[in-house]
Amino acid sequence: MSDLSNAKTPKNATAVLVLSDGTVIWGKGLGANRTTAGEICFNTSMTGYQEVLTDPSYAGQIITFTFPHIGNIGTNREDIECTNPAALGLVLREDITEPSNWRSVKHLKEWLREYNLPGISGVDTRALTKFIRDKGAPNGVLCHSPDGKFDLPSLLEQAKACPGLEGQDLAKTVSCAQTYKWDQTLWSLDKGYGKQEKPRYKVVAIDYGAKKNILRCLASAGCEVTVVPANTNAREILAHKPDGVFLSNGPGDPEATGKYAVPTIKEILDNAVPVFGICLGHQLLAIALGGKTRKMHLGHRGANHPVKDLLTGKVEITSQNHGFEVVAESLPGNVQVTHTSLFDGTNEGLKVKDRPAFSVQYHPEASPGPQDSHYLFDRFVESMSKNAKKN
Repeated sequence: MSDLSNAKTPKNATAVLVLSDGTVIWGKGLGANRTTAGEICFNTSMTGYQEVLTDPSYAGQIITFTFPHIGNIGTNREDIECTNPAALGLVLREDITEPSNWRSVKHLKEWLREYNLPGISGVDTRALTKFIRDKGAPNGVLCHSPDGKFDLPSLLEQAKACPGLEGQDLAKTVSCAQTYKWDQTLWSLDKGYGKQEKPRYKVVAIDYGAKKNILRCLASAGCEVTVVPANTNAREILAHKPDGVFLSNGPGDPEATGKYAVPTIKEILDNAVPVFGICLGHQLLAIALGGKTRKMHLGHRGANHPVKDLLTGKVEITSQNHGFEVVAESLPGNVQVTHTSLFDGTNEGLKVKDRPAFSVQYHPEASPGPQDSHYLFDRFVESMSKNAKKN
């Protein structure tokens, strides 16, 4: 890592990462030959790089992988969370390794070129991660240029002009364009993905950037899933006569997305329909209930985050990906904090005392990550079952 004022292109450098403060990081380019600008974050997961890169919640971000061995299982047609990756690029310590896995159908380098994703390897990712930890996630520009020619002043200007995530409604950029049905269930070693043919409950999933494995978990839990765009209003959602409404994960600033999402959620709550929210959906539910959110100095991104369930006393190891948090002190009296992070004490879950609604900040679908939190989908089904008996 060097300063722009004395930065000279090293021999054989084919990529550069320029941060908005003038920091310059050289390396070897990989993937697509292009320039991209966004927030630089890091992910501590030791596996699941394909799922991470295709997580819609990474819209507007360039991902630094702290784990050095990326590419060792190649890529396949099954471990994807959206059709077109929303992440802007990746930063690696080592060059992409050769694949060694029976499920691999394509080298990660080829996969990156196919999806127009640039990357840089040869970076001291430990130093970059410490930089992000101490100073917060910076904006930056990643440029892959095989001829080794870079216009550093221009790249710095692009980094400075990058809007960042605050105030950005990115859910609308990754949400589906039209309503569709989902019946695919979770993957198994012997059968691959299954199909839900005997659903018990109707669920409308509002797509703020929903990962496919979340929808699979809902289907596997016995739900007939109808997915609707992020800006769908409550009248259209309630017209499906759902037993429950699911608020998905997604990218960007919840306050920005909340301008159209919160009125919809409020009306759904007023109709006493069971609600389950995840990640961005958790934040939007909190805002709808009268709470506030804020940008974190250091977001949570990885598959090893310990969370305590305050209702049971149990600790779950969770998968997380978020840069905003719910301000627990802002929640009204009818909302109970149910989960908290054992890393930094931030809010990780809530439930409404007088309505059938709850949410968590983390990703219980475990793609990638541990499966400690799969029980939450059963909790949602139980909530719908209790509500059906009341009515």
